[in-house]
Amino acid sequence: MSVSPVAEEGAVPAAVQPKRELPVPAILFFLALVILLFLSVLSGLVSQWFNDENMGYAFFVPLVAGYVVWLERARIMAAPVKPCWPALVLVVWGFFQMLLGLLGALSFVSRTAFLLTMVGVVWTIAGTAVMRTLVFPVILLLFMFPIPLYVYQKMTIPLQMLATQVAALGLETLGVPVLQNGNVLTLADHQLDVVEACSGIRSLLSLTFLAVAYGRLFETRTWVKIALLISTVPIAIVCNAARITLTGILTQYKPEIAEGAYHAFEGWVIFMLELVVLLGFHRVLSRFGRRFHV
Repeated sequence: MSVSPVAEEGAVPAAVQPKRELPVPAILFFLALVILLFLSVLSGLVSQWFNDENMGYAFFVPLVAGYVVWLERARIMAAPVKPCWPALVLVVWGFFQMLLGLLGALSFVSRTAFLLTMVGVVWTIAGTAVMRTLVFPVILLLFMFPIPLYVYQKMTIPLQMLATQVAALGLETLGVPVLQNGNVLTLADHQLDVVEACSGIRSLLSLTFLAVAYGRLFETRTWVKIALLISTVPIAIVCNAARITLTGILTQYKPEIAEGAYHAFEGWVIFMLELVVLLGFHRVLSRFGRRFHV
């Protein structure tokens, strides 16, 4: 037999703290101020998107990140709101980082300061719990920024040489006589220079962004997302080498195919092929997962 405690007469129940709503207008207002502050930096960034073929995909990055935020809106709005004033340090740091980048002509430093400042604003106003729900869109936004020139060169040169070697092997396999000298392929009656633009770095960056976004939107299993991301490297390398091999074969009949509109169109076709291979690989992984229940 149990006895329930009886509330004392006149006792007042403890007040329930009302849940704070996400201050969306305040966040949008301060983010607009950040955009105005970084307007000169952002104009240079968007200009590079227009002029740099390697960054053509960057126009879609904020759109995809915004779409992910829209899909996660219920979870974001449900997160407890508790302003985190120490995060204001990120806002101040982002401002000084922008000045440092502008004074030192370090575009990567000044541009990433924009994202850092945005994170600081949201984190300060909404709090840590809300910021956790926005981690993935923030990661996606990193694809807006061109990688530093030093890193770009370190990536491009090995990819350029690897693409040349694989293309030379492909041509030899198909019975086409070829002599490789560095990044130059010497065929029967002409030479084919594998320049930086043919290294595959462009398609690798684009394919990596697509793999990350596609994995988030159409896959729930973490191991599949990781496998899709890793697969972008061999897919980009093999397909780019196939492009160079095809160019080497076609230029024996029509040398102008190695440059101009023909070459650009060939690049788009190969990129579409890479995307098809990525989707096919995802289908294989899905069947494997269903079969072995992983």
